[in-house]
Amino acid sequence: MSVSSRIQCVSPGLATERMFPCLAHRPWQVLCRVYLQQRAPLSQRPSKIAKPCFGKVRAVLKKREYGTKYTQNNFITTVRAMNEFCLKPRALDVWGSQEALARERNLRKEVEKEYQENIFRNQKLLKEYKDFWGNTKPRSRTRATFLQGPGKVVMVAICINGLNFFFKLLAWVYTGSASMFSEAIHSLADTCNQALLALGISQSVRNPDAVHPYGFSNMRYIASLISGVGIFMMGAGLSWYHGIMGLLHPQPIESLLWAYCILAGSLVSEGATLLVAINEIKKSAHEQGLSFYEYVMQSRDPSTNVVLLEDAAAVLGVVLAAGCMGLTSLTGNPYYDSLGSLGVGTLLGTVSAFLIYTNTEALLGRSIQAEHVQKLTEFLESDPAVRAIHDVKATDMGLSKVRFKAEVDFDGRVVTRSYLEKQDIEQILNDIQQVKTPEELENFMLKHGENIIDTLGAEVDRLEKELKVSEKTTLRFLIDVYGSMKTL
Repeated sequence: MSVSSRIQCVSPGLATERMFPCLAHRPWQVLCRVYLQQRAPLSQRPSKIAKPCFGKVRAVLKKREYGTKYTQNNFITTVRAMNEFCLKPRALDVWGSQEALARERNLRKEVEKEYQENIFRNQKLLKEYKDFWGNTKPRSRTRATFLQGPGKVVMVAICINGLNFFFKLLAWVYTGSASMFSEAIHSLADTCNQALLALGISQSVRNPDAVHPYGFSNMRYIASLISGVGIFMMGAGLSWYHGIMGLLHPQPIESLLWAYCILAGSLVSEGATLLVAINEIKKSAHEQGLSFYEYVMQSRDPSTNVVLLEDAAAVLGVVLAAGCMGLTSLTGNPYYDSLGSLGVGTLLGTVSAFLIYTNTEALLGRSIQAEHVQKLTEFLESDPAVRAIHDVKATDMGLSKVRFKAEVDFDGRVVTRSYLEKQDIEQILNDIQQVKTPEELENFMLKHGENIIDTLGAEVDRLEKELKVSEKTTLRFLIDVYGSMKTL
């Protein structure tokens, strides 16, 4: 397309400057010349001869991001160049020669290596200090413990059982019923035992100290064990005693209307506490991948288990006491009421025996599930630095803590290769060539031997961290890995 035909579509002004930058300096002169050419006859118009177009070709380069990803393998920073290669201004004038620069570089490498080794030793000492003394932060979890989980269940049970004991005691004083006396004693025993559980929960969240390096998590099991003994002595013992005395010396019973009302209220309140305990156990069992029955039988949470069993026994005891009192009201025979007291005592004795057995098993130390232990062992054996695993033990320590202990036989070649990958092989070769006396050889071996042992300790720490990360459960692992190294 010629210039004359193209210029007709352009009006002077901003559009002309955008489409034809070359006309921006003298637009009106060019437009007038083109206009006169168009008005001239065809014979006088200049011939349209194609002229070659001369111009510069500009290459379009792909935009590149010169960030860390691009420069980290191609360039080094000024500070790194100065520290590693002594590339300061007039370096040769400062150090005198290339040999002096090389010596300074080697000296700085030794200083950096010693600095890194000191950091590793300090980290190891800090870890040992924390393992021995535990977390030094002040205890601040006690209050939060009673606002959620087992602590919340125990506090609700204490309040409800305390009120039940008060009203049942008034009903027994008014009616003289042996069954009502057993129920009052039952509620008193539950209140005392749950107060003991609350004390155990508050003690179990204490931080470890020098005397108790593994903490106080077993206090929950100890409190539950004492609670089971208390239920047997106070609940079952007094109920049996009062029932037997009622059979030997029957007493006339007054109106039982108020007793029935109080038992009905107790049934509702104990049932509400029972539902709270059931919901908490279902939630905890689901988090640990266990069924409701397995969670209760294994006594994973002793405090909630005690509340569950006590409230279940309370609900059954209320039903049993109400039935026996009803028979006494219908027949006028006080022996049924005494039999109800014996039945409640038997129920409490069964609950106490179960609590004593399960908490004793937990305090003796029990292993976690066999398939879980096998999974942890296979994870360790799959590591390339591990040759074999011996004497594996995984003990449930309570409070969702598991102590895992294993003796690991490390592959010495893999550990040594891991150490050599971080060293300058050429520098080690030069050090070997400079060894002339047995003392120098001994110093050389001691230096690298100590570093290899430190590398073995780092491998143990790495395995412990990876083992904790691999376990995507709510369990918290206290891992003891004892390493030994052999070479072929």
